[in-house]
Amino acid sequence: MALPILLASHVRARIRGGSSSPVVVETPRGLFVAKLRGAGHGVLALVAEIIVAELAERLGLPAPERALIELLPNFQSDDRNDELADLLRASIGINLGFRLLEGAHEPRVEDLRSLDDEFVGRVLWLDGLTMNPDRSSQNPNILFWNHRPWLIDHGSALAFHHDWARVNEDSPREPAVYSGHVFESSLPLLRRFDPVLALLMTREALEQAMAIVPASFLLEAGLEGSADRIRAAYAAFLWKRLKSPRPFLGMPPDHR
Repeated sequence: MALPILLASHVRARIRGGSSSPVVVETPRGLFVAKLRGAGHGVLALVAEIIVAELAERLGLPAPERALIELLPNFQSDDRNDELADLLRASIGINLGFRLLEGAHEPRVEDLRSLDDEFVGRVLWLDGLTMNPDRSSQNPNILFWNHRPWLIDHGSALAFHHDWARVNEDSPREPAVYSGHVFESSLPLLRRFDPVLALLMTREALEQAMAIVPASFLLEAGLEGSADRIRAAYAAFLWKRLKSPRPFLGMPPDHR
């Protein structure tokens, strides 16, 4: 299944504090948060966002609804900031959008403490698989909406795709780094939930996640060849990472 393409008829505002300068846009299906291809991390961050969100849902973790957002040259914006205007002009074309979770709030300490082992264990496993370094106590990239935690902001995951030339046979076997992770104290949950989660993350699940990524994004991913070849390279990397013994289940001695 392909992501729907929605026309951004109006840019409402920039979301302050986001390193990728996302903006809230109006579309025929309501308000979406648009991650812009012209932002610092470029289209590869959008590729990571799609893949990780798809895999998260496969593991039973909620992620906001996704769509491709088309920004036309004659866009209208309520934010008159010149820097944002330059970024929007650099992002003309197809971008990535997430449904705006209106009324969502960032988690308080007590919110994070209230999360059950099922959620925490699955998040740790997902972040280990996708080599996501960006879920710290200061910035857990979790929102609470409708009394549920939702995962957001995965553009820093899958860092290997920023330099495909350095990827070798050993690259998928690199251990995960959980130091500073918001759920670092719960690392023993990894081995507890691994047998169930590994069954969910099949080769077919990986391939389905890659199939969602638009060819136009993939062709900017730094590999030569067709979009299908690049999709296969992503799937092969993660499949090797899933081979037992999985390199993201290792724990320092004080966690065993």
